[in-house]
Amino acid sequence: MKLRQPTDFLILEALEEKGRNVATNLAEHTGKSRKNINTRLPVLEDYGLVRKIGPAERSGLYEVTSTGKAALVYRDQYDEVDDFESLIEGPSAGGVDDNGDLQASFVRGEDESDDDE
Repeated sequence: MKLRQPTDFLILEALEEKGRNVATNLAEHTGKSRKNINTRLPVLEDYGLVRKIGPAERSGLYEVTSTGKAALVYRDQYDEVDDFESLIEGPSAGGVDDNGDLQASFVRGEDESDDDE
């Protein structure tokens, strides 16, 4: 996963804060050009960080995914790790639940096994 900083994280932040949106509005929220946003959205979609939604196939309406939300949580570690994709997927690809929330046990660092006996 090769993200362009700060643009990609600004897009993810805008989608998380403002909700689903189109490139024109995202350009305004991020201070980046619409052309730049239109270039990055399909890349972020390929990485699974955003998804295209809407009733029309060519609607251009995007929302952040649970993986995109995890990327924001670990943003500060992007330059420090070799495999950011594995980091945001968490242990056994389960650090974020279906609602995009970090799982409580993952956040607390708890092990899922009960080996205390």
